[in-house]
Formats: sequence, structure tokens, C-alpha cells
Amino acid sequence: MQHNRLFQASLIALAISACSPAPQTQQAESAAVQETQQSESQRLAAFFEQSFEQDLKRSPMYQSYLGLKWDYGEWDDVSEQDNEETAALMRERLAQINQFDTSKLNAQERLSHHIYKVDLERRLANDSFRHHSYIMDQFRAWHTTVPSFLINIHRVNELSDAEAYVSRLEGVDTLFNQVIEQLKIREELGVFPPKWSYDQMIAASHNVISGAPFTEGEETSTIWEDFQAKVAKLEMDAAQKEDLLTRAKGALLTSVKPAYEALIAELEYQRELSPEGDGVWRLPDGDKWYQNRLAWFTTTDLNANEVHQLGLDNVQRIHQQMRDIMNKVGFDGTLQEFFQFMRTDEQFYYPSTEEGRERYLTEARAFIDQMRQRIPEYFGLLPEAEMIVKRVEPFREQSAGKAFYQSPAKDGSRPGTYYANLYNMQDMPIYQMEALAYHEGIPGHHMQRAIAQELEGIPEFQKYVSFTAYTEGWGLYTEELAKDMGFYKDPYSDFGRLAMELWRACRLVVDTGLHDKKWSREQAIQYLLDNTPNSEGDSTKAIERYIAMPGQATAYMVGKLKIMELRQYAMDELGDKFDYKGFHDEVLKDGPVPLNMLEDKITAWVRSVKG
Repeated sequence: MQHNRLFQASLIALAISACSPAPQTQQAESAAVQETQQSESQRLAAFFEQSFEQDLKRSPMYQSYLGLKWDYGEWDDVSEQDNEETAALMRERLAQINQFDTSKLNAQERLSHHIYKVDLERRLANDSFRHHSYIMDQFRAWHTTVPSFLINIHRVNELSDAEAYVSRLEGVDTLFNQVIEQLKIREELGVFPPKWSYDQMIAASHNVISGAPFTEGEETSTIWEDFQAKVAKLEMDAAQKEDLLTRAKGALLTSVKPAYEALIAELEYQRELSPEGDGVWRLPDGDKWYQNRLAWFTTTDLNANEVHQLGLDNVQRIHQQMRDIMNKVGFDGTLQEFFQFMRTDEQFYYPSTEEGRERYLTEARAFIDQMRQRIPEYFGLLPEAEMIVKRVEPFREQSAGKAFYQSPAKDGSRPGTYYANLYNMQDMPIYQMEALAYHEGIPGHHMQRAIAQELEGIPEFQKYVSFTAYTEGWGLYTEELAKDMGFYKDPYSDFGRLAMELWRACRLVVDTGLHDKKWSREQAIQYLLDNTPNSEGDSTKAIERYIAMPGQATAYMVGKLKIMELRQYAMDELGDKFDYKGFHDEVLKDGPVPLNMLEDKITAWVRSVKG
């Protein structure tokens, strides 16, 4: 690794100086100061590298996400013992990071030091509410993680990879025993997702173990189909392939099936214990937990009332901009009537057929390809990783979100992926397609996340640290950036851009409504139907997501507003000296940061451009 090379070079330099003739006193003092500074920088670099590698070794799944195959046949440990070890390790590291003398570090190192310390403090604050998070929910949890991970992340290029796949199948029962242990801990504390969430988890779990070899019939289960396809591509004799298939089939029947059956039984049991209501206000210390979630996701000290009002203000602003477009296209009626027109007119939707879904994917790719041609005009930093557009797999599309992005493997073995959920085409209007492609793909998440992991000169941890307001704020910012670049030629597409922004403004209202103001699921769904053009299915799935992930939905608009505020500040201060490339590169060049650090970075950049 780079840090190792720097460390070795420094040792050589020190060894050479030790063999040199004794210098004069002044030179010796200068050399001593320089050596101390180098030593502090080297110590910090070594600390970052060691802690990142330690974290990697503790997470076989994270290894696989990064394209590494160190513990390729294993799952992560989610036991309570591992949770305790993680918390102790974070406390130890916080004590260690506080021992560094930041006056002896350069500006880049001080920034990395600050990010590392803030991240540790935030995660330790989360650990105080360790069991408030839902270990299982309908949106994204272990019952769908196992098949999606095996299908999308676990590559099989040789015999050992296939054996590791089988090993992971054999380990599903141990993994799910730990998940059930975590469910029981939460049961004792009174922490349950809402009743309706269990129904979806149970149905999705049954889907995973439906079809051959779990059940008889013509259908093949998703995992079994995936493994057979991957083994078929291997260059080996038929006997070896048959042995692998036999072992995998055995693991599916003796590990995977009973693990899912045990999980389903526990979910069915806990469903009856879940208290009425939807938001986290119904949990012990739910108000404190929700404030923790807002702080985590927005990286601000905004409280629930402030976030709620921010949402209401922006809903009003965007509604007015929508009325302007409504007038431009000559629609005669109220905004709500226009919403109903956009929600129901056939011209705005492709049919829920294979042809309709393929057309959606083809056109989404075309939007991204057009944008890709313009990117060098607005960005200096460009990602090397490729990006593809893919449909969400059938086994998880009923409970998965509308769209999401999966980062590429660091070694280039897996491209960045924009997943579009095409289960119900009425939830994926054509007029929103352009903005959605920019958000999830280019210049949105793919630009930010692929560039982050390709950055040179910063510690590895800094490329992957989680500051949701920055990451999702960037995605939403790029939707509007595309308009600045001259896209959204069709006024209906521009309406779609506003509809996407409106969606994020409404999130501020409904998320706080659900978790702080005791709104019901139905009340929150109705707010979206009254104030956005999105369908009932889209609105329902969204509200269910916000219930499962309290606070997460608030990050988008809070982050976007801050980035737009900082860009306007830079434009006002720099005038003709303002450059989109410079601004965007400054935002992206250090990886994810909290919003207050982003403000400090842009302020310093403006000063440097001014000279």
C-alpha cells in the first residue's frame, strides 16, 4: 500500500541521516523538527491504514464489496459479542486519535484526522441506541441481503470461488441464528417494526426458498439458478461441476432452507407482539433515538420541528415552480388536477410488460450516455469505473425502493450499478426518468462514489465513510445541475425534475410527521398523494421505507440545499472567476464529509481562487 511505501522511504531517509557527519546545531534543530513532523504524519498514516485493514478483516462481506477475497466463504458476524467488541474498539481508537498532535500535520492530514474523529464520535453515539435499529425490516435486511449479495457481489471465476459460494450457503444458518438472537434482544426491550412490515418480510423470505430445490415444480429458486449459471461458465470437467452442484444443493436444503424457516417462525411470533403505530415514538426513548437519527443523517443539529418546517417551506416553493410549468404546457386546472393528469395519463407510462421494461432501461441508458459526453465541461475529476443500468431482481422488487445505486468494486471487477425497480411501471413515470438517471448514475452517485474510492493521497477509510447528507445531497444537487447544463428540454421532464425535488421536500414533512408528530402510515401516504404527482403505490412504498429507516429520508434535501447555498456563495464571491470544474472538484476531492466541513472547504477554496 502507498502508506507502507511512504513509511519505508521515511525510514531509509532517517537511516541515511543517521550515518551522516554531525551537523551544526541550528541544522540539527531544524532536522529534529522536520523529523518530528514526519514522524507524526507517518504515525497517523500507519494508524489509518491499520484500523482500516482491521475493519476489513472483521467484515468478509465488506471485503467482497471491495473486490477482495480474503475470507470469501464467510458472512459477517452480527452477534452481540461482536457488537461489544466493535464498541470497545471504537472507544480505544477514539482515545488513540486524540493523542495525535495536529499542529504537526499538514492541512490534508488534519482534515483526515478530523473526519476520522467525527466519524468515531458519531458511531459511538449510535451505539448508545444499538438495539433501537431494526435488525430486520421489509425494506433492506438479511432475508434479501443473502440472495442479493450472492447474486450481485459474489463473483465466481474459478473453483475456489465456487467453493466459497457453497461455504457461504452452509453458513446461512449460523448467520440467521445471530439475526434471531438480535431479534430476541429487541423483543425484551420492546423494539419492533410495525405489524405490516412483518407481513412483507415473511412473504419475501418465502420467495427466497420457493422453487427448486426447495419445492417441487417447474420454477427454480433465485439462488439455485444463480449458482448453476455461474458454475456452468467455469472451465473444468463435468465431474467437478457436478460435485459443486451436489454440495450447493445439499447446503440449500440443510442450511439455507431451515435458516429461513426459523427466521420466518420468529417473525411470525414477533409480529403479534409489535405495538400499534408506525413511528419510532412508540419505542422506548423513541424521541431521543429520532434526534440521534436526524443528527446522523443530516450531519446538523436541526431538530424535528425545524426539519418539518423546512419541508413545508420548500414544498410551497416547488409547487409554485410547478404551476409555471403547468401554464407553459397549457393545462387548465388546479395543481392537484395536474398531478392527477400526470398520475393517470397513459402517455407518461410504459406498459408493465417485458417490452415496456426494456424500453425504460434502454432510454435510461441513453440519458446517461448523453450526460457522459458533457461531463468534462463541468468536472475535472472523472471516474475510471464503468457504470451500468440494471433492473432490480424479481425476488426483492416488491419490497425494494424505487431506484438505488451500488458502488463498483475497487479492483474494477464489478461496475457501478444503477438499479431501477420496474415491478410496477405505474411507479416509474417517463417524465421522472431523466432526473432519476442523473441522480443514481452520472453525474450523481456514480460520479461521487466511484471518484471517492479512486482518490489518491487520502486514507482508505475516508473514501468510504458515511455522511448521508453529503452523499444523497450530492445526488439531488446533480438533478438541478443537469438543468444548468441545458438538459430537460421537454417541459414534462423538467416537471419530473421538480417532482423529484418535491418528493425530497415532502420527505422532510412526512418523516418528522411519522416519527415525531405521531402520524399514521395512512396519514403520511395521503400527504404525498395530496402534494405530489406520484402514484399511490409509489407513495405507499416510500412511506414504508421511511418508517423502516427513520431520519434517512431527511438527508437528501438538507444536503442539496447546503450544496446549492455554497455554490451560490462561491458564485457571488468569485464572479467571473467562478468555475464549475473547480467547485465540483473541491466538493468531491476529499470523499464524503459532514456539511459543516464541506462549508469550510468551499470557503477556503473561494479564498484561494481570490488569491
